[in-house]
Amino acid sequence: MGRETNFIQIWGNKESMNLNSMILTNIQSSTYFKQKLFELKTYHEVIDEIYYRVAHLEPWEKGSRRTQGLTGMCGGVRGVGGGGIVSTAYCLLYKLYTLKLTRKQVIGLITHQDSPYIRALGFMYIRYTQNPQDLFSWYCDYLEDEEELDVKAGGGMTMSIGQMLRQWLIRLEWFDTLFPRIPVPIQKEIMDALRERYGNRVDSNAFYEGAPVRGHKRSPPPEIVEALKDDRKKQKTSRSRSRSESRGRDRSRTRHRSRERSKEKSRERSRDRSRERSKDRSRERSRDRSKERRRKERDEKRRNRSRSRSKSRDSSEKRHRRHKHKKHHKSHRHEDHSSEREEARSSKSRSSKKNNHDHE
Repeated sequence: MGRETNFIQIWGNKESMNLNSMILTNIQSSTYFKQKLFELKTYHEVIDEIYYRVAHLEPWEKGSRRTQGLTGMCGGVRGVGGGGIVSTAYCLLYKLYTLKLTRKQVIGLITHQDSPYIRALGFMYIRYTQNPQDLFSWYCDYLEDEEELDVKAGGGMTMSIGQMLRQWLIRLEWFDTLFPRIPVPIQKEIMDALRERYGNRVDSNAFYEGAPVRGHKRSPPPEIVEALKDDRKKQKTSRSRSRSESRGRDRSRTRHRSRERSKEKSRERSRDRSRERSKDRSRERSRDRSKERRRKERDEKRRNRSRSRSKSRDSSEKRHRRHKHKKHHKSHRHEDHSSEREEARSSKSRSSKKNNHDHE
């Protein structure tokens, strides 16, 4: 139903894209998804990001998966309780889902000529979002595609696009996660179609893990090729423009960072000079206060000595005046006594003379 129009209907859980909850939680909380991918608004910008950033198809980055000590479901492929650093590939896969791709855009992904990882994420988008009943019709034209890519984080597991798609049709496990389950009746129909096409080789591990299967290679339908000619031209033009804009943005960011660093250094130097001036002023004020304090102390000492001398002079003068006064008083009293004695003598002499006169 989804292949008859340009609109693609999502199958299953439309909120989670049928991803494992642990993987989805790590994608939505990752800095890369929230900051870098948030800035990408168009289909072609996301394709360019896939071209430059994706190097494997595992759900977790190498060495970040913590499964030691976990058992059962928690230690297996479901990712429950283990967590880790979610891969760039899965972040970009979910970013594609948020763009609500059309049928033409999905076909543009799986037939892209610049990178096998762009194609692989297109096929993975189909595996997670399309009805299991439609999977074989989406994949059948590419089951013998021999373009190779390394799907393992850190490298070491190279397989062809055809091998990868055959594995996705037969197995649910994909490294440390699971694809959406295919109902048993539909799985039986897929196996019957593969056996009809490849015979008993379907039952061999080499069918999806070994060397590429040599068979009749079918090209994409002509109407698809025609429909994508214009889109490929637009993709190349947009990618060239996007790369140029990206380089321009990088240069602009570099200049901006350089200006910011220069401004910051200038502010630091200004702050340092301001601190030094402040310290100098503080030291000057401190020295001035010290000088003023010493000057006041000297003035106070001088005033105290002056007061002390003045008091000393005053007390000396007072003593001198008291001594002089006492001396003067003694002299005056002595003179009074002398005059009294003289008067007494005179009186006595006069009385003596009178008495003598009377006797005569």
